[in-house]
Amino acid sequence: QVQLVESGGGLVQAGGSLRLSCAASGRTSTMYSMGWFRQAPGKERGIVAAISRSGSITYYANSVKGRFTISRDNAKNTVYLQMNSLKPEDTALYYCATKATIGPITNSYDYWGQGTQVTVSS
Repeated sequence: QVQLVESGGGLVQAGGSLRLSCAASGRTSTMYSMGWFRQAPGKERGIVAAISRSGSITYYANSVKGRFTISRDNAKNTVYLQMNSLKPEDTALYYCATKATIGPITNSYDYWGQGTQVTVSS
């Protein structure tokens, strides 16, 4: 089992920045890809960004390309999401996830955090 705890969410004005962190504990040796997902009220949860175990492969949703950056520190078992130029439409509950199998970094995630709220005011 892997436990994930997100932090760094909050209220920010449009154009501002936030940095989300996700700390993993437990059987961290089984972690492969890590990702950030978000769910806005009334919408389905969707992927925001993902990163391979080595960090050499990343994925971004079109809506955040050029504004968000995902990174990971395997020594600290932590993944980050730097969010710049935030827009009101980025408002959502952001989740961290990791998968225990090798495969595409955009799907089939096994472990999830509880989420951290990001609210962007206009």
